[in-house]
Amino acid sequence: MAEFLEIHPQNPQPRLIQQAVAIIRNGGVIVYPTDASYALGAQIGDKQAMDTIRRIRRLDDNHNFTLLCNDLSQVSTFTKMGNDAHRLIKNLTPGPFTFLLDATREVPRRLQHPKKKTIGVRITDNRIARALLEELGEPLLTTTMILPGEDEAMADPYDIRQKLDRELDLIIDGGVIDYKPTTVIACIDNVIEIVRQGVGKAPMLET
Repeated sequence: MAEFLEIHPQNPQPRLIQQAVAIIRNGGVIVYPTDASYALGAQIGDKQAMDTIRRIRRLDDNHNFTLLCNDLSQVSTFTKMGNDAHRLIKNLTPGPFTFLLDATREVPRRLQHPKKKTIGVRITDNRIARALLEELGEPLLTTTMILPGEDEAMADPYDIRQKLDRELDLIIDGGVIDYKPTTVIACIDNVIEIVRQGVGKAPMLET
């Protein structure tokens, strides 16, 4: 049975954030809100938690996992970020963007794309997620809360509870969040390009 915490979307209660982070550190798999959708999250180094996420979403080995980072300095620890990419990410975050970059050795190999050795990174504008990252002190391994066979993320934490209560350790209720896919931007080999146009607008890259 998953724990269910109602956390205030504008003023997250520190006690509840600490409770949530304790579950993450203990190997738990959580569902939490971002600025684009609900997402599954776990500690970076926890293989068992990652396997649970793979099972819930039925992900294959080619899935690009994402690290939810608190700031640019965390991004630069886990990715090889050139000057142009640094400038772009600084301009566009926090916000609904996912950036694909070459991973550094800090990223466990199992999280990297098997062929490209890349990792996705995000800096979200959601206050609950940012409070979690602040307390955790490291990025969160994450992927959108989309169930197998569905095109959109689940929007209502009560629906998530109904479907996944036995497979999760924690569901954070931050209100209903309608799915808005992030804009995915690849910053690899000195080439920067939009690979999926989502809700985030990057006018400097539009031709």
